[in-house]
Amino acid sequence: MTEPAAWVAVVAAVLAVLLVLPSGSARPAEGSGGEPRGRPPRWWSVGGVVAAAVAVLPPSALVLVGLAVAVGVAATVLLRARRRRMLARATSRRVLELCEHLSSDLGAGQPPGAVLVRAAEEWPVVAPVAEAHRIGSDVPGAWRELARLPGADDLRLVAAAWQLTHRTGAGLADAVDRVARGLRAAQATRRTVDGELASARATARLVAALPLVALAMGSGAGGDPWGFLLGHPLGLACLAAGLALGFAGLWWIEAIARDVERSA
Repeated sequence: MTEPAAWVAVVAAVLAVLLVLPSGSARPAEGSGGEPRGRPPRWWSVGGVVAAAVAVLPPSALVLVGLAVAVGVAATVLLRARRRRMLARATSRRVLELCEHLSSDLGAGQPPGAVLVRAAEEWPVVAPVAEAHRIGSDVPGAWRELARLPGADDLRLVAAAWQLTHRTGAGLADAVDRVARGLRAAQATRRTVDGELASARATARLVAALPLVALAMGSGAGGDPWGFLLGHPLGLACLAAGLALGFAGLWWIEAIARDVERSA
């Protein structure tokens, strides 16, 4: 690969990765508890970069551009999965806080309507539940609808407690307090599981980064591993296989961690 072509390949690869990765300004919608809302990946721009690269680059440089796009896509998938996991954890903590506040306020003798209004002021996603209570609609159904948010599954227990007390006349404060106590125990278990999984995730990331250390050591010892990987067909094949195995290992660890978290 000639030097100008190599520089064009590097620039095209960097542009492809930047275009595939999600916008850094993406943030969760205020009070929604859902996924962050930002600009979607600009796939049409990636197509333009690839088309331009095909027109001007030699085959070896095209392979590098393709690898860069593949790395961008894989990184996007992993980053979005991590972001969803963090949002779900934050929502789960908000659910526990909500249940504790409901239990405290109802135990103090406040009416359910006032308690729900106050909860909606502190966490706006609860507003539909407060509105359902105000108009005499299906409050347990509103709780179940809210439980569809990522990380808010435990609100189904609140819905069940609300429905049980409505049908049997049992004390709502006592039922919600039992739910809050159960959620506190579940959160403690989840924190223990998260601590155990954190070491596995850190180990996977370290193993994925070790090839870069090996390449740096090879370059420092007088070798030219980067030249072999980027300028030789066999090196490009090794680079592609290494990247594929590295991302597959990270995805596998995340899949195992998700299964453990669901069963916790």
